[in-house]
Parts: sequence; C-alpha cells; structure tokens
Amino acid sequence: MSKNIDFIVDYQNLDIMSEYNTETLKYPLILSIPHCGTTFPEEFLQNTLPSEQDLRKNEDIFVKDLLAPAIENGITALNMNISRTFIDVNRAKMEVDPNMFYDYPKDDLGLNRHRSRYGLGLIHKVTADSNPIYAGPISYKEVEKRIKNIYDAYHNRLRELIEQTIAKFGFCLVLDCHSMPSKICSIISESPRIDFCLGNLFEQSCPNKISFFVENEFCKREYYVSKNRPYSGAYITFNYCEPRKQSHTLQLEINREIYADEKTLTKNADFQKVSHDISKVITNLANFLLDF
Repeated sequence: MSKNIDFIVDYQNLDIMSEYNTETLKYPLILSIPHCGTTFPEEFLQNTLPSEQDLRKNEDIFVKDLLAPAIENGITALNMNISRTFIDVNRAKMEVDPNMFYDYPKDDLGLNRHRSRYGLGLIHKVTADSNPIYAGPISYKEVEKRIKNIYDAYHNRLRELIEQTIAKFGFCLVLDCHSMPSKICSIISESPRIDFCLGNLFEQSCPNKISFFVENEFCKREYYVSKNRPYSGAYITFNYCEPRKQSHTLQLEINREIYADEKTLTKNADFQKVSHDISKVITNLANFLLDF
C-alpha cells in the first residue's frame, strides 16, 4: 500500500504571478498566460518522482518570451509564474481525481472531471510522458492551500483587470495564450500542418470579426491556422466569456514545433521570427480593437 505524502509549502517565498502594463490600460485587450510558469515550490520537488526537466514538459514552453515584443508595445498581460504541474489555473476547481487524495471530502458530488481522468486536471497526476508525479496519495487539504494562494490569486487579478478594461473601453477581449504539442497537430490535421489554433468555443466566445481578423493576420504571414481543432477553448476561455457584460475571450494555441525543440525544451532557430510575427499580429489586433 502506498504511503501518504505530506508536505507544507511556504507561499510567502513564492513569486506567484507577473503582470505587465496594468497601471495604464492602453488597449481593450488582456493577454492571459496561465501555463508557461517554470517555478516549482521546493517542498513539492522534494516529494515528487520525476525530474524537474520531466515535470516541465507539462508547461507551455516560452509562451511569455514569444509574446515579449507585444508586451513591450504596451499590451496588458498576466503571466502565471508557478508551473501548471503544481496547480493548473486553466481548470475548474472541481476538475480533480478523488483517488489522488487520502483525505478527499466524502460528500463531494464529483462533477466535471473529464480532464482529471487523464491525469491533467486541476492537480496534475502524470507528466506529459504519462509518468506518475507522486508515489502515493497526497492531502486535499494541502491542495486547498494551493487553490487559495495561487489559483484564486490569479483569477481574482484577471477578473479585476477585465472589469477595469470594460470600465475604460466598454468591452474587453481576453486572449488566452498557450502552446500545443506538435504530435497532437499531426494526428488531427488533414492539412500539411497546424501552426496556430484559434479556439472560440465554436463561434460563441467572441464576435466572429475578431476571430477572422486574427486568422487573416496569421495567414498573411503564411502560417496555417485551424479553428477549434484540436482546441476550442478551456476553462479561462469559457469562464470569462460573458457577452452581456461585453467580456469576450479567444484561445490562442501555438504549435511548439515551429519555435522550439520539444524534447530539450530549448528555442530553435526560428524562435525570433515566430515571436516577431505573433507579437505583430497581437499588436495589430490591439489596435483593431480600439476601433472595434
């Protein structure tokens, strides 16, 4: 029988998230970057099986770096610094696998757990290579502290920024920025490749003119763009899509193969070009939204 795993994280020593251009909002656009954090609590690393390199394979590598020129142009951004392997802020709080915990509440209803079945829910159970992260059950009470100190902090700040943006511009677009494994693109694609996927909840999360604008901007730069395949939008795209409140969302997925080596987690020779192109598209989108 596996031994229960207990540890306590000192959250006061963690730099939870970074924000950019939030004091003066120049555009009705917020970049949400929830999955490229590289920071692991030391207490967590001491109680997990894989190496830190293997744990990092769950992250959206270098997405913040790709967007750096756009952020330098004054676009508001919120970046999660903590690895999604520790807690995934792009999941609902209830997306957990009760079998991971030795003290999970018995009265839980157990709804909305489709991702947790594959080990990639709110608390990741496996690495990208499907290797177990923990040697035994962990404490759900400890996870509740992760939620309070990291998950809630990110979402509370994102919600504040959305409200401030709507107050200033009358509406807001959250561009939720991610990267996707190249193998997923090759499996589902009938075209030569997918460089970018735009997820708009099948035309429900934002006005079609916004999706078409972004798609055309990438196509003008000779990239292959797919809509809603393989990703139509996850928790952030769904949760902050409130058309009646003029809050819109769009999920951007970038094929990792076009800018990085997925095995070594290093930038490739095309990184600067891809970064320039993405940032130009996003900057053009920001200016487009000013006249929207």
